[in-house]
Amino acid sequence: MSQQIADVALIEDLVQHIGEGAVSTDPTVLQSHSHDFGKIVDHQLPLAVVFAERVEDVQAALRLASAAGVKVVPRGAGTGVSGGAHAVARCIVLSLERMNRILEIRAEDEVAVVQPGVINAVLNRAVAKHGLMYAPDPASYRESTIGGNVATNAGGLRCAKYGVTTDSVLGLEVVLADGTLISTGRNTFKGVAGYDLTSLLVGSEGTLAVVVSVTVRLRYLSESPCSIAAVFTDVVQAAAGVVAIARVRVQPAILELLDIGTMRVLDAAYGSDLSARGGALLLVRTDGHGAEIEAGIVRSALESLGAQVSEPDDEEAVRLIEMRRASRGDGQDDQYRVGEDIAVPRSAMVDYMGTLDRIAARNNVMVRIVAHAGDGNLHPTFWVDPDDGTEGVARLDAALDESIRAALEVGGTITGEHGVGTVKREWLAWEQSEEVLELQRKIKAVFDPQGILNPGKAIL
Repeated sequence: MSQQIADVALIEDLVQHIGEGAVSTDPTVLQSHSHDFGKIVDHQLPLAVVFAERVEDVQAALRLASAAGVKVVPRGAGTGVSGGAHAVARCIVLSLERMNRILEIRAEDEVAVVQPGVINAVLNRAVAKHGLMYAPDPASYRESTIGGNVATNAGGLRCAKYGVTTDSVLGLEVVLADGTLISTGRNTFKGVAGYDLTSLLVGSEGTLAVVVSVTVRLRYLSESPCSIAAVFTDVVQAAAGVVAIARVRVQPAILELLDIGTMRVLDAAYGSDLSARGGALLLVRTDGHGAEIEAGIVRSALESLGAQVSEPDDEEAVRLIEMRRASRGDGQDDQYRVGEDIAVPRSAMVDYMGTLDRIAARNNVMVRIVAHAGDGNLHPTFWVDPDDGTEGVARLDAALDESIRAALEVGGTITGEHGVGTVKREWLAWEQSEEVLELQRKIKAVFDPQGILNPGKAIL
């Protein structure tokens, strides 16, 4: 049987076992589900998009794909920026977006069980009725799914205090490449029985198994959080503000640092005048019953450094935190802009930001930086004028490579929360030894002997 005939037979089998309405070969659907927001190098269209609605649909899709030797690319909302959901040659895209039910909310246990297609913001609205929240809050929280957050170990603004996705996932139900359904983890906050397969699966980008259910830990939702905006003369002074907050032993829920370039993006998008006030901005949010006390301590610490600090109950500070989520500057052509996700030790953050400025100047590109300052996770964006054409793109690539090497030299990592996907695979060997890379290949082979699950992503 020729490959083309075999592929047609696979699609017919998928329709028979999962349903005609769940399997699409419409060119528009294939195109829209063929990629996420990551840079595309080798654009491929899937053979079909399968919209799973039940666990049994996922099992059937994987069994049939495994038997046919066809690759499977799991997909949530497609909001990732590292190419983790890019289609590959001769694959089906397995969409989990229709598996969007909240299965349980156990408020007394501070636990929820959700399907992978549940939107982050939807879960938070549901548990807020019980005075609880799901802590991870990536910038895409209004669109991104919990399954996608699990796949990339997403973080967000609140990770300064509450950690990233792995710190909120207690257990998983996943389907292996051959269609086998297994459960990992637990329903309790503590537990050390056996290897921690749950933590291994979180951040594995769909290369080991397909998530069909997530048990998450919930946190207390603060009724009266306090938001602070502090404008500084420059990034160095703002970074001193981060150190000052640590010295007074306050742990903010949110601690974000924006440079002058990012402030200009916000000004252009919202008509604000941030860049006219100074050269850097700190956004701080305290929460819990001591929110006001902690906010007062933070204000005092920042004012002692000469910052322009917002008054208590200033609504602008609240708005600025929401504006920060859209600070990437979506009017920019992605062909001439590269944004990254680097983490460095917090003690190295100030010097590294200076290094980024020097790298930009050396390569004749522009840079702006926003940082989750509470944990040293930076998102520098390099860009050039579109008139610079391919030569400008080459300078962008050079600057990006330099920025990655510079982060590693100070003990950092190539990705803090976006995942490796396809975009960062070339740098993985810069960070990890060959022994570690080989061990990961062996783990992959145990879970996925045929190598059909999201090949070419996450590991080398």
